[in-house]
Amino acid sequence: MIYKYFSTDELKCQHCGAEGMDDSFMVKVEALREELRFPFVVTSGYRCKDHPIEAKKSKPGSHPSGRAIDIAVKGEAAYKLLDAAIRIGMTGIGVNQKGATRFIHLDDLEWESGRPRPWIWSY
Repeated sequence: MIYKYFSTDELKCQHCGAEGMDDSFMVKVEALREELRFPFVVTSGYRCKDHPIEAKKSKPGSHPSGRAIDIAVKGEAAYKLLDAAIRIGMTGIGVNQKGATRFIHLDDLEWESGRPRPWIWSY
């Protein structure tokens, strides 16, 4: 699928270069971007299971599903993104708003054992 606001390169696995974003998830992300009218800088999109961040986990996180994205954002834009993400139905929201690498994680996964949804957390 070709996206209006995102390139394949910025969404692919930074470890192996594989593509794997879920199209239905990206429809939601594109709708957020359209509504908010500010650029989304992707810090992490799809991750293969061998990606160093995923390999450290006992169970793969949400990124290998292709239904998760991390967006660099801070301040008022972060607040607006959080508000819109909840309204559009994102079920997993991780917030890192301290230090130099501020971002918000978004996913739309369903509840499963060990991964309750809806859920919000901080890093």
